[in-house]
Amino acid sequence: KILPSRGGRIRTGVVPDAATCPDCLADIRDPANRRYRYAFTNCTHCGPRLSIIRAVPYDRANTAMAVFGMCPRCRAEYEDPADRRFHAQPNACPECGPRLWLEDAAGARVPPEAGEDEIAAACRLIKAGSIVAIKGLGGFHLACDAANGAAVDRLRRRKRRHAKPFALMARDLRMAGQYVRLDDKSRRQLESAAAPVVVLPRDPSAPPLADALAPGQDSLGFMLPYTPLHHLLMDGFDGPVVMTSGNLSEEPPCTANDPARAKLAAIADYLLLHDREIINRLDDSVVHFAGGRARLLRRARGFAPAPVRLPRNFAAAPRILAMGGELKNTFCLIREGQAILSPHIGDLDDAATHADYRHHLALFKRLFAFEPDMICVDAHPGYHSTQWGAKLAAEPGLPLVEVLHHHAHIAACMAEHEVPVDRKVLGIALDGLGMGENGELWGGEFLLAGYRGFERLAHFVPVALPGSEMAMREPWRNSFAHLEAALGWEQVCARYPDVPIVRFLREKPLSLLQSMLARGVNSPPASSAGRLFDAVAAAIGICRERLGYEGQAAMELEALARRGDLKWAGGYESDPESDRKGPRVLRWRALWRGILDDLEQQREPALIAARFHNGLAGAIAGAALRCAVRRGLDTVILTGGVFQNRLLLEAVREGLAGEGLHVLVPALVPANDGGISLGQAVIAAARTQGAQEGGLS
Repeated sequence: KILPSRGGRIRTGVVPDAATCPDCLADIRDPANRRYRYAFTNCTHCGPRLSIIRAVPYDRANTAMAVFGMCPRCRAEYEDPADRRFHAQPNACPECGPRLWLEDAAGARVPPEAGEDEIAAACRLIKAGSIVAIKGLGGFHLACDAANGAAVDRLRRRKRRHAKPFALMARDLRMAGQYVRLDDKSRRQLESAAAPVVVLPRDPSAPPLADALAPGQDSLGFMLPYTPLHHLLMDGFDGPVVMTSGNLSEEPPCTANDPARAKLAAIADYLLLHDREIINRLDDSVVHFAGGRARLLRRARGFAPAPVRLPRNFAAAPRILAMGGELKNTFCLIREGQAILSPHIGDLDDAATHADYRHHLALFKRLFAFEPDMICVDAHPGYHSTQWGAKLAAEPGLPLVEVLHHHAHIAACMAEHEVPVDRKVLGIALDGLGMGENGELWGGEFLLAGYRGFERLAHFVPVALPGSEMAMREPWRNSFAHLEAALGWEQVCARYPDVPIVRFLREKPLSLLQSMLARGVNSPPASSAGRLFDAVAAAIGICRERLGYEGQAAMELEALARRGDLKWAGGYESDPESDRKGPRVLRWRALWRGILDDLEQQREPALIAARFHNGLAGAIAGAALRCAVRRGLDTVILTGGVFQNRLLLEAVREGLAGEGLHVLVPALVPANDGGISLGQAVIAAARTQGAQEGGLS
């Protein structure tokens, strides 16, 4: 389970922010209670924690509440051991605590109408089609009516977020259940103290919502209200509300009033503000269900900074700071045998996100009285996290440990499942890209792995990335590169002249790309599973020209595959693995022939997508089984961002489990690059506790 308890504490006293408890909810809905409709009601069981703290100990003077002196009645509650607000540091009421107000985009105060308060006014404005920026617990949200297509389209246009799915907030489980399929596990997750966004299958019989909420997807991300402000707002709605991050696309969400006025006034028609400072940004956590359990896609509000328990072998590890990756960054501290991950930071190529990264590093060093003995980084020299880690290590002369990306993916899952330090597993790490050995670009890896080292047993065939980083944004480039590598472009044109993807590619500057590939110019080879998904998606007509967000093509391809008859579709054949000396290579000639044959016969795209998923899963499971048998392994780890694809994960997992193998998959820590820092940290810790394992580098 990934349901943090409301009462658990870690050694510093810093706990995750927690959703409003039932008692506080009763207070704000009781007209006779002095906290009736008060948006900042909390107690020792709920409310802000990490989002408002500056330093330890966790006393009011070290939080954003220091500027709010308690009135006599709040002080009496705070000092009464029998009261549930005993030593509740954010304790407040309408007389002494933070206050709300409403502004228009020009900064003018907007007084509520007769019989309204600010929250009711915001509700009225959203119902009328306005976009309202709402200052919440760990940052701003942008809110609009999820059933109002014009409002949703306007939000996309202003926010410059043209395709990435929007998160939704429902008043309660009953409302959410009208739009997505709920079971007991998803209900518990939605109602947990962490209150994450939970990605769930759409109900085809649901009432209509705006078409642009989640283009190309068959799921929606829902959360329930987790602050009194949210509850009071949602009480006024009969349908869900878009509650997406309050930022321009690719920037971190705003946390302070003045930056929000400057940046969000071009997006929002109104701003619902308050005067409690958000000291530490916390994005909404995101969960989905795969392989029968909840798995984190983003670990942030409600989960951070709760520790990850490590195997007993790590109790004597030195104090390690692992800097994480470049995308979906988190960092990790190892301290007294525990791993403490930061909340989700984001993509470090954005200057504001990098500043937030440095802010959280300094914060965690204060909160956990932490000074590292060693710093660990990704082996990619171009990552901002690698460069910053090298700088932090150089100043005091600390050891700097470089870790390969996919080894870190696997080690993170090993640590989560408390695999002993001397144990070896078969780790399958599938993602978009990461630095491998000898400067190679990897992304489809089968590694015999321990914490201290690994051996590469098999991998996807390396295929060029024409245009390098452009190939990560324009899927058609990957279609061309894969067809050229698998079958030869001239042969494809001769055999399949009328297939739509072939006609499409003929209109592109292929002579330039062919010259680049032939000369190896700006076209590095990569064994990337992510780019294979992009190539197949573009071939059948998904996101051919350009991606709107990372992973879009793969997500839409998965959603399309679920519309095909997966059980009866069959799967494309895969090539026999090469038996050359060294790692086995998975090649895709037969797969591409099958796809082109189906396209030529005008088969349904959903059928082709289903056959691709089935065929790829069979190839992965088959290769994994052969690796495990050859090396006498009984445990397989499935990790990396590509395994966030539920269809692929479940098919591979079932195939391996059916052969008697023990399959481990990340759940408490994201399988994507949000888990990289944990893997880096435990690899560095293990290497300090013993010599290199025999046979592993």
